[in-house]
Amino acid sequence: MSELLPLFPLPNVVLFPQVFLPLHIFEPRYRAMVADALAGDRVIGMVLLKRPLEDGEEGPPPVYGTGCSGLITHFERLNDGRYNIVLRGLERFSIDTEDHALSYRRALVTPIPEPTLSADDRLTLQRHRTRLETLLAPAIGHANEDAPGATAMSDADLVNALAQYLDFEPLEKQALLERPCLRTRADTLIELLEMRLLLQKTPGATRTAH
Repeated sequence: MSELLPLFPLPNVVLFPQVFLPLHIFEPRYRAMVADALAGDRVIGMVLLKRPLEDGEEGPPPVYGTGCSGLITHFERLNDGRYNIVLRGLERFSIDTEDHALSYRRALVTPIPEPTLSADDRLTLQRHRTRLETLLAPAIGHANEDAPGATAMSDADLVNALAQYLDFEPLEKQALLERPCLRTRADTLIELLEMRLLLQKTPGATRTAH
């Protein structure tokens, strides 16, 4: 990605490759971002906000350095200029430098391709899928109502869809996005689901994101 990628920072949304994300765009700067994207390659980058600006602090609020690009597959422009759009996650990226010449943020980014899994990794991922499907039944009550059915999905798509659709904390989702490969993402996903089940069985327990 040699050109500047438009960035859409949100405090509670993390996009994953090959997963769909509906968004409602209402702020003027992000309306401009969507209009520009629609006039070009239709790609924007989703990034998670670290925190809001503190008193006396200037400039854009800080974001995490790893995000995911998304293709605008569907859009509806409303009469007042707002947009309803649907993104399909494309590829993870790391932010190199930001550009603030426009009303919205843009950045030079480096793509982070998913590593090719070894035969052992693929076997491990298949075992992880079995474990995830076992854990999914009690967890599905916490899933987003738009989550797709699991049985028809590939191992990779299932891991990424669960990472996005299940009701994890934003920092937990960011940690999943930053895992180096699908196998390790599945490792962490299982750990989070198992911890959730344990906490549900332990009266008075609280969950802490690390």
